[in-house]
Amino acid sequence: MPLHNQATGEWADSSSAGWERETEGMSGATSEDALRDLARRAGIAVEWRDYANREHVVASDVLRRLLAALGLPADTRSDLAGSRRLLGRRTSLASLPPMVTATAGRPTRLDVGASESRSALLKLESGGTRDLTLVPARGRLRVPPVLETGYHRMEIGDREIVLAVAPSRCHTLDDAVPDARLWGLAAQVYGLRNPGDGGIGDAAGIAALAEAAAARGADALAISPLHALYSADVERYGPYSPSSRLFLNPLHAAPALVFGTERVAAAIAEAGLGEDFSRLEQAPLIDWPASGRAKLHLLRVLFDRLLSGPDADGPLGVDFATFRADGGPLLQEHAVFEALHAEQMAASPEQPDWRLWPADLRDPGGPTVAAFAAARREDVLFHLYLQWVADRSMASAQASALDAGMRIGLIGDLAVGMDPAGSHAWGRQGDVLGELSIGAPADLFNPRGQDWALTGFSPRALVAAGFAPFIATVRAALRHAGGVRIDHAMGLARLWLIPHGTSPADGAYVAYPMADLFRLLALESVRNEAVVVAEDLGTVPAGFRDALDQAGIHGMRVLWFERNDLGFTPPGDWDRSAIAMTTTHDLPTVAGWWRGSDIAARAACGRLGEGVAENAAAAERAADRPILWQAFARQGVAEGPPPPPEDAGPVVDAALAFVARTGSPLAMLPLEDVLGQVEQPNLPGTIDEHPNWRRRLPCAVGEVFDEPAAAARLGRIAAERPRQ
Repeated sequence: MPLHNQATGEWADSSSAGWERETEGMSGATSEDALRDLARRAGIAVEWRDYANREHVVASDVLRRLLAALGLPADTRSDLAGSRRLLGRRTSLASLPPMVTATAGRPTRLDVGASESRSALLKLESGGTRDLTLVPARGRLRVPPVLETGYHRMEIGDREIVLAVAPSRCHTLDDAVPDARLWGLAAQVYGLRNPGDGGIGDAAGIAALAEAAAARGADALAISPLHALYSADVERYGPYSPSSRLFLNPLHAAPALVFGTERVAAAIAEAGLGEDFSRLEQAPLIDWPASGRAKLHLLRVLFDRLLSGPDADGPLGVDFATFRADGGPLLQEHAVFEALHAEQMAASPEQPDWRLWPADLRDPGGPTVAAFAAARREDVLFHLYLQWVADRSMASAQASALDAGMRIGLIGDLAVGMDPAGSHAWGRQGDVLGELSIGAPADLFNPRGQDWALTGFSPRALVAAGFAPFIATVRAALRHAGGVRIDHAMGLARLWLIPHGTSPADGAYVAYPMADLFRLLALESVRNEAVVVAEDLGTVPAGFRDALDQAGIHGMRVLWFERNDLGFTPPGDWDRSAIAMTTTHDLPTVAGWWRGSDIAARAACGRLGEGVAENAAAAERAADRPILWQAFARQGVAEGPPPPPEDAGPVVDAALAFVARTGSPLAMLPLEDVLGQVEQPNLPGTIDEHPNWRRRLPCAVGEVFDEPAAAARLGRIAAERPRQ
């Protein structure tokens, strides 16, 4: 029987019956061999090498738990044989998955055994039909090439499946602006300071920043994740630990963009929030609990006015109703979860996790949850309304960016996974790996590995569901954006998955159907004319970056990592298909790096890495400073001797110009570096030791480029990358 490799999509022949006979009466070592063979066939890497090239073998109990989470029990000989059969070739059309992906103009094969041709009818998404003949090829039915891209329906006998035909590549920056060398800014949305935001950056701040940047020649604005968190638990504000990636965090909504400035001002006065808003907006750090409660109070007042006033039957009310209808069951589930979560938090604040709720509330399709939704209809409606305001706010922000002249506009950020205690994991439990966490194996800075406390999609569930969860996630990310950055994009090929209750080191890499996911990304990218950027930093699988390039997905190149034997890589040698950046939200700013403040911060939190002393790290940095400055001087973006560590301004100037000189199609410059800020937004591995996700800009967005140094930097960048 053929064996399927989820990582490559290839098959090899083997005898299932012989394998099953072999497992009968297995003892010790042979049973272990059968377990490891099953794990390999399921896409689990049973051996792997770490950052120091040391080989590791995954423990048998870890393999069993990973297999069980994938729906492949392996505790007994019978389990092993049954799970082996589940991975074998399908023998009938009825057992085919609901979707098959293909590339336009190329044949594709169906995962079903065949020895003779079959007739099929293809119903094109755009209308019309076409007769197809499916012929056997290497033991499987082959679908002939289809040129038209789209989600078509293919009837084979009494079976219908979706044939998703994708373009060969995503919509790239070169497709958007041929041969251009664009530049843009990267901003942490929560940190944007704009009058009326209540102390948390919002869509109005995004719009204002986009307009100001576009006026200076920028074509893109990359923003931090805006995924839905928890309205009833505003102390949980990490943007990369979302409750759901399908919906938005209403704390970033800008109600003035929906209702108008005058109506919002009247609501603030009616709610008595004026003094609170003023105080919270002036704070240097975000007070998430206080600001979150104040903004939700304002949104509730506006909600009550919408329901009770003339707008209920006017254009706003009609638009709200249309949004609810378009959102379908997924939106309804999220709103019900939010209302239910609020009730459970009020009853037991110490137990916000739905997995600890009574059994009947853990079933989103059960009668108890349905009765709750009916009894609390207005509460559910409020959470639907929050999503409507957030959605329309982001639509307005993207429109502002494009109207101001940006040719890409907003580039959103897609987190690698979801909080297992969140709305998606509750509403669609079959989508996710509930007993596993996403993380990373040990590296130099994290000798015990990392557990990110996130869950992700099950690769087998994705196939069984016709990739519907993945498609919905991509569509949500591109809904009001000109592009998306995929966090930890290696997860499209493999994820490091850790059984709950074990050490991060006790995990393994699990393969994902990368070819299918890349095709679906290309299809959605081209349909939306949106670019795709992959965060491909860290431990990258062999060949992954080549695969990204072939798929038209832009990688990321960061100044700190672009080195060769002589020092820092010259701009002309940087990857010409990847996005160029000075730094990211998880890495030191240029000023922080030059001063060495990142070393002090990591040392204070015990995050320097195993066996690394602060004085040794400081000495290494002292040696690196002149090497970086020499790289700048060779490019003519700096001159004279290196400035002292406390004088970071000239280094920031040179670093931005250096990155702008690369051949990258888009130089994406963090706002922190444009402003010469020292502290980085996030210090990985810390919780309370560093004010992660709380720093605000020193001035209002409208004034951010009035500061002479920032204005000069943007002028120099625009000169390096003039608009065509």
